[in-house]
Amino acid sequence: MFCAALDVPHNFREHLLRTVGLNIFRVGTLSYACQDNRVLQINDGTGKKKLVILGTGWAGASFLRNIDTSLYDVHVVSPRNYFMFTPLLPSVTCGTVEARSIVEPIRNIVRKNGGAFRFWEAECYKIDPASKKIHCRSGDGTNVDGNGEFAVDYDYLVVTVGARPNTFNTPGVVENCHFLKEVEDAQKIRKSVMKCFEKAALPNLTEEERKKNVHFVVIGGGPTGVEFAAELHDFVNEDLAKLYPDVKKYVNISVIEAGDHILTMFDKRITHFAEDKFKREGIDLKTNFKVVKVSDKTITMSNPATGEIAVPYGLAVWSTGIGTRPIIMDFMKQVGQANRRVLATDEWLRVHGCEDVYALGDCATITQRKVMEDVDAIFRVADKDNSGTLTVKKIKDVLGDIYVRYPQVELYLKTNQMKGFHDLLKDKESEELNIEELKKALAQVDSQVKLLPATAQVAAQEGAYLADCFNRMNICEESPEGPLRIRGAGRHRFKPFRYRHLGQFAPLGGEQTAAQLPGDWIHVGHSTQWLWYSVYASKQFSWRTRMLVVSDWGRRFIFGRDSSSL
Repeated sequence: MFCAALDVPHNFREHLLRTVGLNIFRVGTLSYACQDNRVLQINDGTGKKKLVILGTGWAGASFLRNIDTSLYDVHVVSPRNYFMFTPLLPSVTCGTVEARSIVEPIRNIVRKNGGAFRFWEAECYKIDPASKKIHCRSGDGTNVDGNGEFAVDYDYLVVTVGARPNTFNTPGVVENCHFLKEVEDAQKIRKSVMKCFEKAALPNLTEEERKKNVHFVVIGGGPTGVEFAAELHDFVNEDLAKLYPDVKKYVNISVIEAGDHILTMFDKRITHFAEDKFKREGIDLKTNFKVVKVSDKTITMSNPATGEIAVPYGLAVWSTGIGTRPIIMDFMKQVGQANRRVLATDEWLRVHGCEDVYALGDCATITQRKVMEDVDAIFRVADKDNSGTLTVKKIKDVLGDIYVRYPQVELYLKTNQMKGFHDLLKDKESEELNIEELKKALAQVDSQVKLLPATAQVAAQEGAYLADCFNRMNICEESPEGPLRIRGAGRHRFKPFRYRHLGQFAPLGGEQTAAQLPGDWIHVGHSTQWLWYSVYASKQFSWRTRMLVVSDWGRRFIFGRDSSSL
């Protein structure tokens, strides 16, 4: 553009691009630098730190929703330009809720907070922590080479790329099964369901062919698989049975689970209720079956009692958990985490093995520091007079910091119904204890260390926490608010991340939902379904999507679900 404005000949411009390979243009407050037609560096000219966010899922959107964009030069890279409310994806598969009702453009989320940022719809395929750059690829092929590749430098990088479906390398899954991770997946399933019914309604088909066409198989008995099976059952019985009366009798819905039960992450009372309800409604539960192969016509599964059996099907949905994305696997090799399944971070969401990189959501997990790894350092910090022994008073002086830095201590006390730290020392006769006695008292505490689940609730809380840390980074640099540094001097800048579980729902169809809320509150029934409606409507990211979702529910109550093959 600059060369064209000066009327430079085309062949000279091309030579300049190909041989010099470095062109710097400044327009207003933006500066662009391109090298080899691929490397792109953008700064806003204000001297603010460049903050790059990868992904617009729960963690990324929550972070963007809470970050103060006036403090940083914010850049977002994601293959999709919207946030998606994933808990309602199963509802999209059957037309209970429309796809556009559960998505919010990412630019709207930031604009409503009065913030400024830059967004690029591209996929990051490599993170280079050594040079502090990310390498991206756009499907539009917008650069000179036409491959759409560019690189972006960063001062801080927040990785929220999520995960991909885990196929366990089962042959034929990718080619023949549907997944349920994206809006496009739900739309494809919806089209396929209607296609199966239309096939089964064709003339001159045998009974076996009709049964095959409307045999819907769900592999995976987790919340997503169970909710989809329940939604599909309602769709068939409440809507499609009226439109396809001759096909209804051939419909079969099967749920295949490798474990003993479905919904194993819920209370056993909910698990048993869900299994009994599915059996009453004719949903075929196949527990202790492992899928070993999927072809375009049959699903082969094995069971210790029956061996391998092949079942014909019309549509298969694979929902067996999450796997690692290639970009994360490559990044883990660079930072010395090659043997892990997800990125390991500390309690402040910082990636182990590199500087200024944070990871949250399904692509990472927090590795809680264990008490027994730091027990010697804890003893030194508490023993301020270097007497070689600890008194109850010395322990109490640092107890608050220990609880914050090692939450498993407080959790262990609660689990074992202990009133305080002194109960760990109840077998101690004297009022003082040495290092060996402290190790003995804390020996079982680390048994309470658990990994956080890969859920939207965790990701959203992590995003909000990290944004708050970035917003107060300068303040907390001068006045740290975190616990004492057990293995260093001073205090941590921030308090470590703490997940607060708010409960979980499992819609089971027939206007019945199972709820498990804090305080061991378990309830299943129609009233809980209305609680589910209220919570999910309130959790929408905007009033626009909130109104769309509620109106979709109302439309379904009045007119039923749409059966068009769109």
